[in-house]
Amino acid sequence: MTADLIKLELHKMSMKALKELACTYEIEAYPALMERLQTDPRSGAVSLSLSLEKTYKAHLKETDRLRRMKNIEMEYFQKGYRFIAGLDEVGRGPLAGPVVSSAVMMPEGSMIRFVNDSKKLSCTKRDELFEFIKDEALHIGTGIISPGRIDEINILNATKESMYMAINELAVSPELLLIDALRLEKAQIEQLPIIKGDEKCYAIAAASIFAKVTRDRIMDEYHEIYPEYHFRSNKGYGTKEHLDAIKKYGITPIHRLSFLGNFI
Repeated sequence: MTADLIKLELHKMSMKALKELACTYEIEAYPALMERLQTDPRSGAVSLSLSLEKTYKAHLKETDRLRRMKNIEMEYFQKGYRFIAGLDEVGRGPLAGPVVSSAVMMPEGSMIRFVNDSKKLSCTKRDELFEFIKDEALHIGTGIISPGRIDEINILNATKESMYMAINELAVSPELLLIDALRLEKAQIEQLPIIKGDEKCYAIAAASIFAKVTRDRIMDEYHEIYPEYHFRSNKGYGTKEHLDAIKKYGITPIHRLSFLGNFI
């Protein structure tokens, strides 16, 4: 496409046509297009070139961030590993609802833009990335542990149980687990706990997004059953509106009794 660009007489095109043309090019072609635009004396062409340059620099920055996030996985892929699962949980702190873990195996060449720690993403961006991850992943497993089970075995053990469940849901047994901070003593699989793994590791970040969206959707469904508790907005965490609702209406079957202290 850049070869065709050389033949075009850009200076004879209207600014509207130039902007429409720019939209037809892949971002990798932007440098060639910018070079041509910079020879155009019109202020509009200069502004378009600067806009493309800003977009291109942001693209390079995001590509570099993703490559750094994939350093750990690439080290093991280059050693011959094929099935590497990122593993993360969501929901250790809320007063209500389940704890959810996801195990996600991404292809070696996967580079989904903006994959990051789920806490750093907007709800809209997480939902968008959830679909991209679901479409691109080799395998995904999810484990969901109920509030009653959390009360029975405590949140740490429940978190690990949800992770074992997620691993067991995978269609292929992983050769390596990349886990956000935890070590799973009962997993007979090589594993690498990574502090702040959802920030540093692509596969763990993908798992954090998948787990977060899965749990949020569960809490949205609970909101329809118990609207007084505003689960759609607080997702079960101890916000003022949630605490006020507990004081006024009492507890529900999805509250974690072991988390409620003076409320019960």
